[in-house]
Amino acid sequence: MAPPTKPTSRKPPPQSQTEYQAIAAKFAAAKRAKEAQDAAKARTAGVAKAAGGEAAKKEQQDRVSLADKQRAALEAKRKSSFEARWLSTVGFWVWMLLIHVVGIAYFTSGFLLTRLMLDDKSVCDAPPTLNTSTTNGIVDILPNWKGKGTVDGGCWHPKTFERAVVVVVDALRYDFTVPVKDDAPFHNAFPFMYDTALASPNNAVLRPFIADPPTSTLQRLKGLTTGTLPTFVDVGSSFAGTAIEEDNLLMQLRDAGKRIVHLGDDTWESLFPGYFQANLSRAYDSFNVWDLHTVDNGVIEHIFPLMKRKGEWDVAIAHLLGVDHAGHRYGPDHPEMAKKLQQMNTFIKDLASNIDDDTLLIVMGDHGMDSKGDHGGESEDEVEAALWMYSPKAVFGRTKPEYVTPPATAKTRPVNQIDLVPTLALLMGIPIPYNNLGHPIEEAFVGPHGTAWDRLAAAERMAAAGIKRYQTSYFSARGIEQATTPGSPADLWDKAEASVPKDKVKKGHSWEPVFSAYAGYQKETLDYSKSLWARFDVKNMVIGISIMASGVIALLVYINKRTEDDDVLVIEDSELDHAEKSLELQGITADEGQTLEKRLFRAAILGALPGFFGGLLQSYLSGNGDWYRGSSIGAFTSVATVLVALYDAEGAYFNVLPNTLWGWMAVIFTVSQSIGFASNSYTIWEDSIQVFLMATFGIVTALSAFRMESLPDRYMAIYHSILFVLLGRLASFSKLCREEQMPYCTSTYYASATSSTSAPWQLVIPFIAVMILPSIIKAYLAPSRSYEAIYWVLDAADNGQWLSSLSSSLSSYLPSSASEALSSLPPLPDKALKTLSVYTAQMILGLALVAGSTAFVWAPPCISILTTALRRSPADASSNPLAAIPGAQTAQVTVLGYGNAHGARYLLLPLNFFVALFLLTKPMGAGALALTLWQSLSLLEILDLLSLPIGSNPIGPVMLALLGQNAFFKTGHQAVLSSIQWDSAFIPLYSIKYPWSPILVVLNTFAGQILATILVPMLVLWKSGPKRRGILGSVSRALAVFVAFYATEALASMMWAGHLRRHLMLYRVFSPRFMTAAVTLLVVDVVGVLVGLSGVRVNTMSVAEVFGWAD
Repeated sequence: MAPPTKPTSRKPPPQSQTEYQAIAAKFAAAKRAKEAQDAAKARTAGVAKAAGGEAAKKEQQDRVSLADKQRAALEAKRKSSFEARWLSTVGFWVWMLLIHVVGIAYFTSGFLLTRLMLDDKSVCDAPPTLNTSTTNGIVDILPNWKGKGTVDGGCWHPKTFERAVVVVVDALRYDFTVPVKDDAPFHNAFPFMYDTALASPNNAVLRPFIADPPTSTLQRLKGLTTGTLPTFVDVGSSFAGTAIEEDNLLMQLRDAGKRIVHLGDDTWESLFPGYFQANLSRAYDSFNVWDLHTVDNGVIEHIFPLMKRKGEWDVAIAHLLGVDHAGHRYGPDHPEMAKKLQQMNTFIKDLASNIDDDTLLIVMGDHGMDSKGDHGGESEDEVEAALWMYSPKAVFGRTKPEYVTPPATAKTRPVNQIDLVPTLALLMGIPIPYNNLGHPIEEAFVGPHGTAWDRLAAAERMAAAGIKRYQTSYFSARGIEQATTPGSPADLWDKAEASVPKDKVKKGHSWEPVFSAYAGYQKETLDYSKSLWARFDVKNMVIGISIMASGVIALLVYINKRTEDDDVLVIEDSELDHAEKSLELQGITADEGQTLEKRLFRAAILGALPGFFGGLLQSYLSGNGDWYRGSSIGAFTSVATVLVALYDAEGAYFNVLPNTLWGWMAVIFTVSQSIGFASNSYTIWEDSIQVFLMATFGIVTALSAFRMESLPDRYMAIYHSILFVLLGRLASFSKLCREEQMPYCTSTYYASATSSTSAPWQLVIPFIAVMILPSIIKAYLAPSRSYEAIYWVLDAADNGQWLSSLSSSLSSYLPSSASEALSSLPPLPDKALKTLSVYTAQMILGLALVAGSTAFVWAPPCISILTTALRRSPADASSNPLAAIPGAQTAQVTVLGYGNAHGARYLLLPLNFFVALFLLTKPMGAGALALTLWQSLSLLEILDLLSLPIGSNPIGPVMLALLGQNAFFKTGHQAVLSSIQWDSAFIPLYSIKYPWSPILVVLNTFAGQILATILVPMLVLWKSGPKRRGILGSVSRALAVFVAFYATEALASMMWAGHLRRHLMLYRVFSPRFMTAAVTLLVVDVVGVLVGLSGVRVNTMSVAEVFGWAD
């Protein structure tokens, strides 16, 4: 390949060389100048451009920063405004709670019976017959005996015994001790006392022992030691705590130098502190109804060694609790009750063999129990206890031959429990307590042959004279004039005294008419005392009713006091919110003034203070000592100022009558319930009426759905209406019958009408209930969704001793070698199943109330952000310039759950409490509670589909209140004290722990109302997006309607209980219904403030942190 040729150039001719160089030099100089100029221009333009860009960027940043600051300031202002409004709302509801407390307390002070406690005490050397005999010239019925007027010989009557052993078998019902021809496990298991009384009538006597209601152990012990009638409130000049300060048997024994030993129930230690020999006494916890054996085994362990140390004690009191606890835990119709009665039979038989001739043995029940093993009221089974007195020496007699056989039922020849007081006092040679109203039991004084009428008449006259002395002192202290009309106690006393001879008594004189005359006086005086102490303080009752009525009126006016802006406040409009924020960012704001709740709270405080202090001043100046008068005056003045503030507030005035179908339904449901409490039959069957009212609502909503234009909405409304009715009917299968409903009612809550445990098939219900819980709580409950059901299975296994039963059953089918191997296996540690169930319950409650509440506080809104790529077409270029670019895509953001941001998140709170309440309710009730939750969600859908806002339609809160009330009955409760499930206090605990044990009982008893109260805000929050305005005010109004329902019920029950205070069914129907309504109202108030309003605050702030404040 040839090399490339070198290029050539043409050189200019020599003559032009100089000219060419000059031109080139000029061109180069010009070029350099041009380049320098262009560079300078470029540098100038660049500097200017850079300076302008920096300025623009800085200006833009300043504008953004200012907007952010304004926006942050606006959010902070709205948050601060919400906090202030929330505090005012809470203040208003705390005030309403105080109004309810004062009203209920005032009515209770006048309604619950009171008795003036006298400080007088009986003394040995001053018998009550001393003055009457001297004045009337009546000789003593009995001649003087050795040691008369002394403790050694007998203060008022010849002493019979040196020592006494008093055994209280708690809840020993009379039919437990007599033969009954049936196969009930609680019959024929305790025959020793009956057989002994029948075979040896001179050594033993068995009679029905009738308690005066209320049949609580504490009240019964007061009656058994003082001889007085129990009342709910004992008022006196001096008392300390629960200790009995008035004259009583133990006080007389202590003053006489007797040494007293106590074993068993620690209630005695509270009532009689310092009375017992510390080195010999043993007290045990009395409230652990799950423990059947600790107290009884402790008493049995210590009492037999005590019998061998007779020189160290004079009176021994043993109080066993196993029978009572077996009733509470299992009910009487259970093998455990038979075992416990058999143990008592053996114990009493062995104890009787250790009694000497100088010792009196008394065995008694302080009360009975109903068919479920509970007590507290005044049904026949609850007041019919047993009394057995025994002595190795022949002491007892019968006035008639047919009385040798103990009564077959408690209806025959019963003895009042207060009659034991004078009987034991005279037998032990000590004075009868001053306040006693009982009379001696005739078998103890008539002699072995039944002919010692003089001794019986003398004992009866001594007791009657003591009653006469007490009545005279009581009437003088109360300023009451005694009646002297024919047939009055004073007249009967004069006739009885006239029957006693005034001269020397002839031999063979008949003392039976004398005994009958004094016995007639005692009976009439007892009846008169009952009527005397049933004199209610009508003034306080009227004040209490008036305070409650004024509170209800204030609630109704508050509900109806709607301002013109209320309808605007609840609108959810993003454009309106954007426009309002823009104006606020520009500094243009509306004059907010004060919220209604803030004005009402201030008015309440300003009105209460002068009334309260004025009442205190009036009480101080008058010297009456009724310092609580200030609370009533303060309540009245406070309500008055609140009503004035409501009147002055802008908006429509109070509408007396509703103007919609739903408003009328709400009024009718509430008023019909309240009016119905005037009827004892309506009150007794209240649980069935609740189901009818709920079914009525469901039918009406289903019919209303046919008017809806949208077919999908119509079908959904009909579906939820039918579902609402069906769920109510299904829940009604859980039923606990009260005694007055028998025999027209069948209990399904427990295994049987005479049981307090669940049937095996009922244990499946919690598992089914867990499976049907809404899917929204699945994420929270998935780790422990079956723990509640497991707890009740463990509890049933512990109650029924399944493992030991299973071992016995398998042994009968296995070969002998395998059976021996099975029997050789070590048993489970004592109380192992109880320990496991307690730990399970504690874990569930911890997850639900502690972890669940913490999660609710910190959880973000229940929403999900979905981002998708959206391809734009060139046709969209006008609206989006990016669409002009070929293949351009834009992001589309979707917020799932936006339309229910408030409701979905708040639902976590009631679900947390539902888990706890579900655990604390027995299996049948747990299923009913789950159905109540389901019904509540169905109710929310119905209200949303039918467009029934809270502001104009109160039917939502009223129906929710009815659901809570219905759940109260379906979770095994009635408006009677005996239906309280005390064993719920030991579900997560081994023993009584304050304040947790009472709180657990309240959660169990009012589970339905508590759940309904927490669900009240859902009526506003359900299907509410983050831009919903006026949430707090709407929730407060919904809560007002809800509370007004229960307040009206409480007011009505107070009015009817006060009006029917002389009704035969007062203490069986009307009084328990009032107490139930009053406590329910207070529970609703407290839960509404502590949980409901607090939950709304947390929920609103959480949603606002993500989406901003709507108002």
